[in-house]
Amino acid sequence: MNLRTLLKTMYLRVFPSYERELERAIGDSKTVLDVGCGYPSPIRRFSKKFYSVGVDTYQPSIDKSKAEGIHNDYLNAQVLEIGERLSNESFECVLASDLIEHLTKEDGWKLLEMMERIAKRKVIVYTPNGFLPQGEVDGNAWQAHKSGWTPAEMIARGYTVIGVNGLKSLRGDFSLLKYKPTWWWRFVSDLTQKFLKRFPNSTFHMLCIKQIKLK
Repeated sequence: MNLRTLLKTMYLRVFPSYERELERAIGDSKTVLDVGCGYPSPIRRFSKKFYSVGVDTYQPSIDKSKAEGIHNDYLNAQVLEIGERLSNESFECVLASDLIEHLTKEDGWKLLEMMERIAKRKVIVYTPNGFLPQGEVDGNAWQAHKSGWTPAEMIARGYTVIGVNGLKSLRGDFSLLKYKPTWWWRFVSDLTQKFLKRFPNSTFHMLCIKQIKLK
């Protein structure tokens, strides 16, 4: 291990990334449904630890993901079709990362209901804290944001909410840091993350976890 890799490893131990927080949240789940998996899915680094199925309606994203072998299988479908295509309690963990904000509020509630039926143990949702304006990206109209979600809404539905990506005011479009130099403000953001993890109202993103059934 070279010095740069060692320093990066030590840094991530002190300041865990979203992907590491997500890995902890998934825990020892043996099967994972990645709804709106896109490319690249945030489970890419550790997806070999379990059996996973990626769901997406945008075929180019599925093709890229499949080429890297991120998931074991794929389902090309609208995310609001999963309630009809998949059985209740058919996956231990059901994940929607950076997805629910791309749906209207009404459809978002429908998606949560379907995810909670399909999940046997837990549901995980990752989304911006509040509404973040965004249009389509790379010709993909599904990338536009249509709704915003708050910690209070998710807590009221039975989710535990963790604050992610540091102080909300430090980031803007596409979650990018607003200020230069980027390396310094990334450190500031990571530092604020240490203190704001339990205060998701102040962070840019929120990681929401609902226990459906204890193992």
